[in-house]
Amino acid sequence: MAYSDSAPSVPLRWNFSQVLGQQLPSEPLQNDDIITTVAFEKRGDYLAVGDRGGRIVIFERDDRNTNVSSNRRDLEQRDFALRHPKFRYKTEFQSHEPEFDCLKSVEIEEKINKVRWWMTHDNLQFILSTNDKTIKLWKVKEYKVKHVKEMAPPLCSENMLLAERSFVPGLETTSAANGYRLEWIEKTPQNHLPPQDVDSEIGGIENPFRSKCQKVYASAHSFNINSISNNSDYETFVSADDLRINLWNLEVSDQCFNIIDMKPSNMEDLTEITSSISDIKFLNDGQHLLSRNYMNMKLWDMRRESSPVAIFKIHEHLRPKLRELYNNDCIFDKFGCCFSGDGLHFASGSYSNLLRIFSPGSGREEGIKLEIRGNSDRKAIHQAMPRARRSSLSNIIPRGIYQHAHVDSESHNVDFPCNESSKLLQVAWHPTCNLVACAAESSLVLYYA
Repeated sequence: MAYSDSAPSVPLRWNFSQVLGQQLPSEPLQNDDIITTVAFEKRGDYLAVGDRGGRIVIFERDDRNTNVSSNRRDLEQRDFALRHPKFRYKTEFQSHEPEFDCLKSVEIEEKINKVRWWMTHDNLQFILSTNDKTIKLWKVKEYKVKHVKEMAPPLCSENMLLAERSFVPGLETTSAANGYRLEWIEKTPQNHLPPQDVDSEIGGIENPFRSKCQKVYASAHSFNINSISNNSDYETFVSADDLRINLWNLEVSDQCFNIIDMKPSNMEDLTEITSSISDIKFLNDGQHLLSRNYMNMKLWDMRRESSPVAIFKIHEHLRPKLRELYNNDCIFDKFGCCFSGDGLHFASGSYSNLLRIFSPGSGREEGIKLEIRGNSDRKAIHQAMPRARRSSLSNIIPRGIYQHAHVDSESHNVDFPCNESSKLLQVAWHPTCNLVACAAESSLVLYYA
């Protein structure tokens, strides 16, 4: 389905699904563990997460029933699973390390700004990841590893007799039994155990993920890279900073083409900061796109460029505080946006860890507000911990939920206090069902409808 101006939308009722990576209130929050980007794989079977520590964590779908059954109850459970995916930790790898630009005397953080899944014609999986200056192409592949268990084959009575006769001390002559001639060349030492013909059996099968860096694309942006997007030709992708957009060929890492350059001759001429687009998504119909700036989210029809189809107001209540938000650098926060697979629902984050979901034509212009509580009860430690003490994200497995997101779909007009220190920047919508992943500090909170 695709968005239509006259297509009515039914508001979705949201329910908590699961939380990944939640820490207990007594555990300190490490700056390196804060999630900075989230992306679903095209089919929705995998979910990639990047963090400030330069790592990429991959989750896999864990709700499918692989056993074929015609039982009605099993079929109902499988049907529900298709509508409500669950995910579990799969693997992680270090994508970027901190660097130092000697020419500009600038430290380059390892923080992952964006990740994008890339699937080729032969279904190989790749991930594009970027920090402020360097883009990397990673090949991620699932290997089937068979564990072989050694075992001795059972001996029949005939073979046991041959074994006993063959290892009698002093036996150096040939023997014939059952028509077969057995020759022993050496005398077997006394008290030596007979060697056994070893057979093997498969003890288990694992499917681990392995990652390998295929290409590195660097030294093409003067400003910090904030977005990457792969094209439908399976050969090129674009990277963007605040003022420039470059076009890359996947196979060529040492050169690119600059297709848009909005840098003024005098940087002091830059105005209208709140109108700067922080995220853009193309809908599946190829005719609409969704954009997000600091104040609003807009839906555009590319056949009508004069005005957007719909405007979703998110930060209009902050307009009187723009000067204050500029002074504390909040005005530069880059909020992402996403949409449902049928193109009828749209979502973005806000301050106070609010998720805003809009359904045009539903009669609710304000949309639905969900307050995402990932680690809100734990005192944040904003100073980065020493790298030697940085904990691995392999503990991102669903744990005991002490608090999760709060749904307020009925009282959608209730105004929450604006807390600029807690911001929901990264959101992603599952491509085939109504499941939204929200990055709240170091936790990934999932909701379904």
